[in-house]
Amino acid sequence: MSPRRSALRTRLTAIGYGIFYRLPHKTRLRLVRLATPKYTIGAVILVFDVGADPDGPPRRILLLRQPPGRGWTLPAGLLNRGETPLEGAVREAGEETGIEFSPEQLVPAAPNAVVHTNGRWIDTVFTARVDAEAVKLSVDGAEVWEAAWHPLDELPNLTVATGRLLSNYGVVPADRPAGGSPERLPGHG
Repeated sequence: MSPRRSALRTRLTAIGYGIFYRLPHKTRLRLVRLATPKYTIGAVILVFDVGADPDGPPRRILLLRQPPGRGWTLPAGLLNRGETPLEGAVREAGEETGIEFSPEQLVPAAPNAVVHTNGRWIDTVFTARVDAEAVKLSVDGAEVWEAAWHPLDELPNLTVATGRLLSNYGVVPADRPAGGSPERLPGHG
């Protein structure tokens, strides 16, 4: 860009900002909201059954069957306005599985967020380790048809999004097609 065009661009930008900052605060806020990207933020919980040994290796994972029933999913949902990802994860786990976690029982996964393919859907991911024999599962029959524990080396048909998310954490191989059976995972039998 020529120095003359660069100077003109700088001057026009300064004029634009001058006009923008003279607008009422509410108008500026609306303009910023219109011009900035919008994201859908969700919270997902990987609930592992470790049996009676809290430090033991995960044996099973909790999965849900939800309408339309084309595959198994994870406890998850969208955040409510003003809700933190951790609060959303605790709420969704209670609503969808009947398990009432305290915030201290959920640990941020590494990585804690997964950006999905379209870039506008972001899941914050947490893990929990429980003794499946010590928790009672409860579903509403409308939003969630069934909640069940599945061995990590014998996972059922997963939704595409669930398969992709679980592959980020090494629970299923990255090349496992949705609906296919998983290969045996290292350290899981």
